[in-house]
Amino acid sequence: MGYDRLALRVAAALAAALAASFAFAQERPADLTELPPVPTDYTPGKTAWGDWDFTATYQIEYMNSGRILFQRPEEYGNRVWVTEEEFARRLAAAEKSDAAYSPEGQGINYPGSQGLAEWMRTSAFGHRTSLLVSPANGQLPPMTAKGRQLFENGRSGWVPGQEYDWVSDFDTWDRCITRGFPASMFPNRYNNGIRVWQTPGYIVIQLEMLGMRIIPIGDTPEWPAAVEQWMGHSRAHWDGKTLVIETSNITSGDSVTHDPYKRSAAPVIVTMIGGAPFDTIPMSDKTRVTERLTMTGPNTLMHELTYSDPETFTAPWTSRIEWVRDDDYKLFEYACHEGDVQIRNYITASRAKRRGLAAGTIQPDASDDRSRFTQVFDRDPGVAPTASAPAAASAEHSRD
Repeated sequence: MGYDRLALRVAAALAAALAASFAFAQERPADLTELPPVPTDYTPGKTAWGDWDFTATYQIEYMNSGRILFQRPEEYGNRVWVTEEEFARRLAAAEKSDAAYSPEGQGINYPGSQGLAEWMRTSAFGHRTSLLVSPANGQLPPMTAKGRQLFENGRSGWVPGQEYDWVSDFDTWDRCITRGFPASMFPNRYNNGIRVWQTPGYIVIQLEMLGMRIIPIGDTPEWPAAVEQWMGHSRAHWDGKTLVIETSNITSGDSVTHDPYKRSAAPVIVTMIGGAPFDTIPMSDKTRVTERLTMTGPNTLMHELTYSDPETFTAPWTSRIEWVRDDDYKLFEYACHEGDVQIRNYITASRAKRRGLAAGTIQPDASDDRSRFTQVFDRDPGVAPTASAPAAASAEHSRD
C-alpha cells in the first residue's frame, strides 16, 4: 500500500479515532508514560458457593490481530499510550482488516478479522503501546551473564543454521508439548481462546493451544522443590475482588543441554507477537510468577503478570493484558501432539542433507537459513511508516 493510500486511510480513521478518544481521554492520563492502577470499581456476580464468578470464554486475539506487541517498539519510548495520530493509523489498519474478512476464507494465511476496529474504538487497550508495562521502556530487562550465555548457545527449530540430530535439538513447542509458562498466557499467532471454569476450591484455565491449568484456591501446601512441571505449581487466593495466582516449581533447565529431560520451555517465545527470538531463554528453579485477575466490566478481565527469575534476568518484568469475554468463541481440538511425525522428518532430513553435502551429491541450499527469526518480525501499524517499511505488515494482517 503506497503512502497516498495510507494517508487517506489514516485521515479517514482520524475522525473516528478522535471520537473514540473523547471517551477514552477520561481514562488515559495526560502523561502518556503513566499507567493507572487496574480499576476495581466493577463488582462481578458470585458463584453459588460465594466466590467471585469469572466463569466465561474469553479471547485475546484482538491484540494479535491488531499487532499490539509484547515488547514495545522503540519509537514509542517510555510511553504506555499511543498518540491520537498513532491510534488513527492503528484504527485504519483494523478497519482494513475487518473489510478483508470473508466467511469463505480458509487457512491461517487468509487475511481479515471480525470486530477488531470496534474493539479498538471502545477498549482503552487499543491505545496501549505494548503488553509489557515494566520495565518502563516496555522491553524485557537485560539478562544476567549466565542467562545470556545459555540463551545465545541454546538450540531450537528457530535458530539459524542449526542441524537436527535428536529431540533435544527442538524446543518444547516445536515438539507440541507446551508453549511454556508464562508464554502460554500471551497472544500467539493463532488459537487465542481461554475458557475459565470454577468449582468450590478451584479455578480451571483452559488454553486453546496446549494447556489446562487446574488451580486450587485457598491455603494449600507448596510442592517439594524437586517436583516440577511445565506449567508449574499454582496456588490462588482472593485479594478483594482480584484473584491472585502464585506459581513456582516450573520445569527448570535450558536449551543447551543434550538431555531432553533437563530441557526447560522458554518463558517468552518467538511466535508471541513481539516476543523474543530463538525460544532459548533458560529458566532457573528460582523462577516465580504472580498473576492478578480482575474483572473490570461484565465483558472484560484484566490479567496482570509479574515474572521473576534472578538467575536469568537482572530484574522482574510485568505485563498487563485484557481478556475479552466472548461466549460464542469456539475452542476446537488443538491436534498437534508429541507423537507427530514432523520432528522425525526434520531429523531424518537433516541427517540426509549432511550426508549428501559430505558426499558432494547435493549443493548447499541458502534459500532459507532462518535468519528472519533473529529479530522481531511483527510491526505495530501505529508506528509511522519509514522508507524501509512504507506499510506495516500488520496492516495486512498476514499470518507468518
